Amino acid sequence: MAEPTFWDHQDEARKIIAEINTLRASITPIINYEKRREDLSVLAQLVQEANEKEGADYLNEITTTSQKLFDELDHIEIQSFLTGPHDKCNAILSIHAGAGGTESCDWADMLFRLYLRWAERHGYTTEIQDIQAGEEAGISRASFRIIGPNAYGYAKAERGVHRLVRISPFDANKKRHTSFSSIDVVAEIEDDIDIEVNEEDLRIDTYRASGSGGQHVNKTESAVRLTHLPTGLVVTCQNERSQHKNKASALKTLKSRLYEKYQDEKRSEMERFYGEKGEIGWGNQIRSYVFQPYQMVKDLRTGVSTGNIQAVMDGEIDIFINAWLRAGCPTQRNKDIQMND
Repeated sequence: MAEPTFWDHQDEARKIIAEINTLRASITPIINYEKRREDLSVLAQLVQEANEKEGADYLNEITTTSQKLFDELDHIEIQSFLTGPHDKCNAILSIHAGAGGTESCDWADMLFRLYLRWAERHGYTTEIQDIQAGEEAGISRASFRIIGPNAYGYAKAERGVHRLVRISPFDANKKRHTSFSSIDVVAEIEDDIDIEVNEEDLRIDTYRASGSGGQHVNKTESAVRLTHLPTGLVVTCQNERSQHKNKASALKTLKSRLYEKYQDEKRSEMERFYGEKGEIGWGNQIRSYVFQPYQMVKDLRTGVSTGNIQAVMDGEIDIFINAWLRAGCPTQRNKDIQMND
């Protein structure tokens, strides 16, 4: 960066700066942790030399600081598992309602809110690309970007079918219903990834954007739907005001999905990622959310569960993500973690 010609090629310069920021974000927490651990060691020595009153004050401070250090160490450990080639990238998360009709559309809408809140808690920016309302309630599908460091590394743990059991608010007889929705997560690949999409392999449809709009968005055919004919992948985008911008955004998402599909075909453990979802219905769920007759959210891959469903629906899903990341680490094979609030 100190070279006089560093900014002569701005695109390359931005990539270098982004890489520096990523490395700095990985190293800084470790350096800060080491400094605080050394300070704690000094404080422990002061306890031995202090009188009874001062020693008690020092012990209280040591207890408080130790707990904070344990939390920091836990965060550093989780970050060390994000070693995938695209874990640092932004994520593109898609939600699709499955078996259950109106119930599943409402459940998809609840998950949509959950992940927006989770992203907000982590300081990520979200950008809705496409959303389709359900016939009676909720949404039938939605797709949005999660923008921030390691967004894909964390969000990829949510890929799969999610099941809800509750007393239906749409049933006058107040019976319990089971609903399913699927979550798909792909990394937003960098522009330098070599994925070639031939124009003749695409079917491009334009239409008027749905939802709330102003003087322009609902009056022109600005929304774009791309269909990749060889694979059948479909990507839509309608959040931008111009058709050109929507097409560019949809094409970038399509490339990300194609890259993920090609990678899945090469993986020997393909079921862990893409094939794991299967049909959006019975027998394929990765997590179960039970609202009635008892309250519990349980991840069926790791065994992690919690009774605090309100917190989970408000975006507190890190216990599931962290357990999944640990389960994938060679030194962390215990999948019988049980966490009860």
